[in-house]
Amino acid sequence: MKRFFALLAAAVLLGLFAAPASPAAAAAQTVMMQDYAYSPASLTVHVGDSVTWIQHDTAPHDVVTTSAPVAFRSPQLSQGQSWSYTFQTAGTYAYYCSVHPDMRAQVIVQPAATTQPPAPRTTPSVSASRTPSRTAAAAPPVSAAPTASSSATAAAAPSQPVPAAAPPAATAPVAQATTSLDPKLLVAGLVTAVAIGCLLLLTSRKA
Repeated sequence: MKRFFALLAAAVLLGLFAAPASPAAAAAQTVMMQDYAYSPASLTVHVGDSVTWIQHDTAPHDVVTTSAPVAFRSPQLSQGQSWSYTFQTAGTYAYYCSVHPDMRAQVIVQPAATTQPPAPRTTPSVSASRTPSRTAAAAPPVSAAPTASSSATAAAAPSQPVPAAAPPAATAPVAQATTSLDPKLLVAGLVTAVAIGCLLLLTSRKA
C-alpha cells in the first residue's frame, strides 16, 4: 500500500512538472537611430512584442512604413528621444525615415509562439494504469469473505442434523394451520425457534 501511494505521488509530481508552460511574456526590442542608419536594419519579433526606436543623431529622424500589414508613422524624434510600437499583426513591416529616405530597415513579425500540449497527456495514462492494479489488489479480500462464511456454515451444519430433520415433516401442516392461528402465537413460535437455535449453537461450541 505504501508503495502504491509513493507511485501515485510520483505521478502527480510528474504531471505538475510536465504541465505546459504559460505563454512567454511580450518581449521588448530596441532599434538605434545612429549615423543616419537604423541598427539593426532587419529585426525579427513575435506578435505582441514591442519595438523602441532611440534617436542618437543630431538631425531629426522618424519611422514611417512603406509596406506593411498595418501602417504606422512616428513623430520626428530629436536627439535623445525615443518612440515605441507594439506589433499586433504578423507580417513584414518595411519602413524608412521621411527626412532621410536613404535610411531604410524592416521588422519581421512572426505569429505568437504556441505551447505544445502532448506532455501533459502522458500523466492521465500513468494514473489510469495504476487504478486497475489497485482494484485488482482489492479484489481478493472480497472473495475471501464468502469462503469464510461458507466454511462457518459448513462447520455449523453437522451440529444441527436432528433439529433440521424434524421441522420439514411438520412444515406443511403447520403452514396450512397457521392461516387461522393468532399472529401472537406465530411470533411466540418464532421466538422459541430462535432461542432453541441459539442454545444449539452454544452447546455445539462448548462441545
